[in-house]
Amino acid sequence: MVKPTPMEEKLKYSLLRDLTDSQSIWTRSEKRTWFLTLLAGTCMLYSTRTTMPLLVPAVASERKWSKTDSGTVLSSFFWGYTLTQVLGGYLSDKFGGQKVILLAAIGWSMLTFWMPNIITSSSYLSSYSIPFIVAIRIFNGACQGVHFPSMISITSQNLCATERTSFFSILTSGSAMGTLLTGILGSFILDYFGWPTVFRVIGFLGLSWTLLLRYYTMSSDRSRIINISQPSRICSKLGPSEAVPWLRLFGRASFWACVLAHACEMNCFFVLLSWLPTYFHENFPLAKGWVVNMIPWLALPPVTFFGKSLTERLIAKQWSLTRIRKLVQSICFLGQNVALFIMCHTQEFNTALTCMSIIIGLSGFHNNAVTVNPQDLAPNHSGSVFGLMNTVGAIPGFLGVYLAGHILELTQSWSAVFSTAAAINTFGWFVFTIFGSTEAIV
Repeated sequence: MVKPTPMEEKLKYSLLRDLTDSQSIWTRSEKRTWFLTLLAGTCMLYSTRTTMPLLVPAVASERKWSKTDSGTVLSSFFWGYTLTQVLGGYLSDKFGGQKVILLAAIGWSMLTFWMPNIITSSSYLSSYSIPFIVAIRIFNGACQGVHFPSMISITSQNLCATERTSFFSILTSGSAMGTLLTGILGSFILDYFGWPTVFRVIGFLGLSWTLLLRYYTMSSDRSRIINISQPSRICSKLGPSEAVPWLRLFGRASFWACVLAHACEMNCFFVLLSWLPTYFHENFPLAKGWVVNMIPWLALPPVTFFGKSLTERLIAKQWSLTRIRKLVQSICFLGQNVALFIMCHTQEFNTALTCMSIIIGLSGFHNNAVTVNPQDLAPNHSGSVFGLMNTVGAIPGFLGVYLAGHILELTQSWSAVFSTAAAINTFGWFVFTIFGSTEAIV
């Protein structure tokens, strides 16, 4: 039996599509290639993102930064992160997320690579030292802000509805892999070679991934066949793309439930992402850096897969998708709150490490619930909708990160930081439980 060529396989898949389907389709080999590429990209994205939180104790000690200065530098990333979410999703829906991700990745990789020079040069600016670093961090955040909206746009346009949720939720586990990479490799380099070398190595790895994306994955995508009945929006250049019906979205409670629940979870996640190394450094100074920067993040990938498996099992049992999303998200919020409460009252290293692992791990349930909800609510505009959701999600991120630094500066109380995160989680849980839905709005 003659094995079909890749071109014949693409044509077969294209002809088997529903004639009303306006999307292109990935073949099995293309799915594998893009999955591995996007997973590696998300890994590198978070590796560069978590480099500054890992190194801020060392940099702050050398540069004589206060807690407020450290909080300002850490939170400034999210100021830029909010600026490009909607724009990134819109451009990806219109022109293709591949191009948007590539250009942005070149930016955030190079900024990470040159960060030691930026920090060193800032010392010559005297009182403008922190504002200069903040400006660079804002631009770095703006570059990274387009990644997830572009990625969800790519998956929505190239996968059928039954595959999108699990495909995208697994891709989000790359965030844990990237954080682990920084925690293990970065901690080792920091101990033996100093903090500037950490920026160099992580930045170089990011640039290497951009070469993979451009000269392998994107190059192999040039000869794709799309639905012959109706060209894909990602490839079609005839006429303007369909406008996002924002007014219809804004008028639905389920849309705002998705946005607010995501914002509440991101507040908890970003505060811990930014301040976890400092928390363990101050409260358990004898603990090994690679342990505290690795163990909590090991929990995220398996929990993400478990959340995916739980969702699929409940779907097989004929549960409504709305009910499943609410259950999975409830496990996330309530489990995190229990762990945060224990964190407020423990002084034991093992207990604190376990609780932090639970909190971060349960984000995997969020990745299978609210994070993929834009694909339920607006499948044809998921990049734009996810961009808006992530924009709002990043606002409490930078406010929460800055506020945490300010609280620590005034009170030296980590319990206040954890209690605030738990209160915000509770609000998000109530909103999504009452108003959340998977019914398509547009």
